[in-house]
Amino acid sequence: MKTRFGIVLMLILVSVLTKAQKQFTEGTIVYDVTVKTGSNEPQSADLLDGATQKVFLKGNLSRTEMSSLLGTSTTIHDAKNGTAIRLNEYGDQKIMIRLTKENFLEANKKYQGVTFEKTKETKVIAGYTCIRAIGHLKNDNTTFSVYYATDLAPMNKEYDMQFKGLPGLALEYEATLGGLKVTFSASKISFDAVPSAKFEVPKSGYKEMTYEESKGLK
Repeated sequence: MKTRFGIVLMLILVSVLTKAQKQFTEGTIVYDVTVKTGSNEPQSADLLDGATQKVFLKGNLSRTEMSSLLGTSTTIHDAKNGTAIRLNEYGDQKIMIRLTKENFLEANKKYQGVTFEKTKETKVIAGYTCIRAIGHLKNDNTTFSVYYATDLAPMNKEYDMQFKGLPGLALEYEATLGGLKVTFSASKISFDAVPSAKFEVPKSGYKEMTYEESKGLK
């Protein structure tokens, strides 16, 4: 009887937690980007300060746009088949890179096996109470900080491989670009429908390049 009671209690708890956590199946997240160079002198990284990152989610599809003074970099990913398209627009240069499932996994290999250590720190971000966690990267033994909303969970766990194992939606996190710490903080969350056109691949206007060729880009 005790075993049956324990199973029933566990099922009830799982049901309650599932209902409390809203599935984020479609919508948009806007992140503000800040860079701290630690120097009063102008740095090239300052061009990223004040940038905006937009993440569009629609079922298995995701589109991540990073816009700064340098230009715009976009990744369109289909979690169903694992393929992706990268669109880089810097000045007059417009490049499209097609990634197979294997290419995409290789490009994100640093996040394979990432684990998260929950802390007691909390913060309200974009109206949601978030818990701070420390992400541990298995491949290079480095860590990063992330605040996630426990009552929001993305249906598409692969919209950002960095957070595949996170038990909620990342609303503020750290990333390292060129040896500098960059902070992404959500300023707006929308549950409005995202047009399917957002995930369409441009048919013209871009110079196409393979993933292997793109590795040589400076």
